[in-house]
Order: sequence, then C-alpha cells, then structure tokens
Amino acid sequence: MLYIILIILLFALFFLPQWWVKHTMQRYNKTIDALPGTGGELAQHLITQYQLPVTLEVTDQGDHYDPSTKTVRLSEQYLNGKSLTAIAIAAHEVGHAIQDHKKDKLLILRGKMVVASQGMQKMGAAIMFVAPLMTLFSRSPLVGLIIALIGLLSMASSVVVQMISLPVEFDASFNKALPLLKKGHYVPKQDLIAVHQVLLAAALTYVAAALASLLNVWRWLALLKR
Repeated sequence: MLYIILIILLFALFFLPQWWVKHTMQRYNKTIDALPGTGGELAQHLITQYQLPVTLEVTDQGDHYDPSTKTVRLSEQYLNGKSLTAIAIAAHEVGHAIQDHKKDKLLILRGKMVVASQGMQKMGAAIMFVAPLMTLFSRSPLVGLIIALIGLLSMASSVVVQMISLPVEFDASFNKALPLLKKGHYVPKQDLIAVHQVLLAAALTYVAAALASLLNVWRWLALLKR
C-alpha cells in the first residue's frame, strides 16, 4: 500500500505541474474583444515604447526571447490572439527583452549555461549508449560504471539550467511584465488575477521541464542498477 502511495505522489510531483501550466494557458486563451489589442500588437507597442533594439516574429518553436538575435518570438495563437493568455505571454517575453537590455546577470548566465548544457547533454547521451560496449571490451564493470555516471551527470546539466532559469522567469513575469500591464492599463482590473495565474504558469514552465529532466535522469539510474 505504501508503495502505491509513493508511486501516486511521484506521479503527482512530476506530472501535475505540467498539467497545471497547460490547463492555465488554455483556460485563459479565449478571445476577449474588449482587450485593446492582440498579443503581438502589445509586444510591438512595448518594444517601441521602451525603445528596445528588438524585433518581433512568429514561431512554431514555442514562445521565447532569443538574446542572440534580439528577437521576441510568439506562436501564431498568441501573436494574433486577443486573449488574456496572449497578452500575458507577450508581456512576459518582452520582460526577457528588458532583462537583456539591462544586462541582467542571471539571464546572461542562463544563456551561457544553455549552450554548454546542450553540448553536455548530447555528449552524455552518447556516453550512456557507449558505456555497455566499453564495459564489454574492458571487461571491467567499474570502467563502464564511471563512464555511465559521467554521461548521467552530463544529462543532469539540463536540470541545473532550469533551476537557474527560475529566478529569471519569475523576474520576467512579476517584476517586468505585471507592472507593465498594470501601469499601461492593458488589462481590466477584474482580469488581473487571471493574468497573474498565466504569468505564474509562464514562470513555472521551467519547473515542469526540470521535473521532466529529473524523471529522465531517474530512468537512466534505474537502467544502470539493472
């Protein structure tokens, strides 16, 4: 019985945050004609108002701000959408652009870590697959174990990146985006609570991603034990 409860708790820990983020985004992604503009129009307005050297474009790779090209990228549904989710996500991504413009140290660190982590993850995955062969040729389980652990640590680097991302995301949501939305009266007061939830969901996206990465690492650990 205790084992079943533990499995349920682990399931909730790993999957509920992802479900809540998606549910919140979808819940408030309904067209509201009373809003002054679309997410893309708001993003462009804020970029112009705060004189940010940033461009805006549509993407099918997920909403994000790219510091390397100084580009705010929004999915089509948020770029052209007139919903609370579209407005909140647009403001959140412009919040990252403001961080970059102000040379936020954590944002810069995250950028460097992302590049390093991508390389380490590829190397880690390759090492994990090579480990059994190395063990076979060396005839030493210890060699295989060391190689596998190195690969596992490389893959776990993504978790570190996502943990660094947390304060960056919360700052973009609540120290940048929310004050901008309140100051400009872009959202009716009665909808600010909903916008707050969307901004929280945007910030917690990396928590869900970190938990997913931890689950992947745990799977590899379980495989190694076998």
